[in-house]
Amino acid sequence: MARNRLFGLTSRVLMLIVAGLLILSYASIVVNPAKVWLISLVGICFVPLSALNLFLLLWALKRRSKAFLIPLMALLPSFFFVGRYVQVDTESEREERLAAAGADQVKVISYNVGRFSLDEDDALSRHACADSVFSFIMSQDADIICLQEFHAEDMNDVKSYLAGQLKDYSAEYYMFPTEKGGFGNVTLSRIPSSGKGVLKFDESANLALYTDYVHGDRRFRVYNCHFESYNISVSGLMRALSSKEEGVFAKAGNKMKRSITRRPKQVDRVFADIENCPVEAFVCGDFNDNPMSYTYYRMTRGRKDAFVEAGHGFGATFATLWPMLRIDYILYPERCRALRHDIPRIPFSDHYPVVAELEL
Repeated sequence: MARNRLFGLTSRVLMLIVAGLLILSYASIVVNPAKVWLISLVGICFVPLSALNLFLLLWALKRRSKAFLIPLMALLPSFFFVGRYVQVDTESEREERLAAAGADQVKVISYNVGRFSLDEDDALSRHACADSVFSFIMSQDADIICLQEFHAEDMNDVKSYLAGQLKDYSAEYYMFPTEKGGFGNVTLSRIPSSGKGVLKFDESANLALYTDYVHGDRRFRVYNCHFESYNISVSGLMRALSSKEEGVFAKAGNKMKRSITRRPKQVDRVFADIENCPVEAFVCGDFNDNPMSYTYYRMTRGRKDAFVEAGHGFGATFATLWPMLRIDYILYPERCRALRHDIPRIPFSDHYPVVAELEL
């Protein structure tokens, strides 16, 4: 009897802890992590926390325990957020939207190309990766293409290099110089541009590149964003552990804290620029943050998420931890409409591209 009571008490304490963490993940969308950085980590864990609460709910129901109310109450708000991670949308529904849409449409790609596997020792493999990326881009027949972590071996030859790869597109870009060339964002378009600008962030190699376009009687701006990265790779972490390197987790924790506290300032700067933008703003890019985050909350103010409106299946875009992390987005003004959203699972980067067809 005493053992049963102890088990019952322990299970309830566990339920309360897991439920409390899930509730904290809801708060992570409005709390600025520059002030409370740990809450961002709870937001990242929204998917596994939801799954764990669901498991505990079913377990409690099977045992006919009144404690089922604990995970149930924690899970109820999650139904407002689960659509940011997974969508059910049939091919026939997508085709109906496309058939009913007007002629004023644009197709947009956002893709973190992972520096074309720059860390690979084999130059032939790196060039083959770049060729594969450009072949994919050409196959999509997109109007606007936003690339992040673009690597150029010769910073003085970026425009001619892009012209050789994608002849029908004009290019705007900004590169940070590195030991191996240049690194930055590139925006390609078949739509005439009327201006551009760069938002560089303090103490960071990340940036936002914006370009103004004229499409028929529409004028709009596209922000190509790459917010602060964690600079932690799973393979690098495993190598450090296998070599018994000291302070591995402490170093990883410091990197995460630095990234989490820097990113809100970058987001706020882009948001302020959008607020002062004289035309409609589309926002694309690698946010390095999940949908349960301050970053997502700010960037979707006044904009809709193409995946939420027209996606299907799991929305995860970071290949290494699929299906948990969705960090790449295409956001568009509320007046417009998403017709289709796809995430091709191609192996040329640690990110998957996101592709959206939009009605202006």
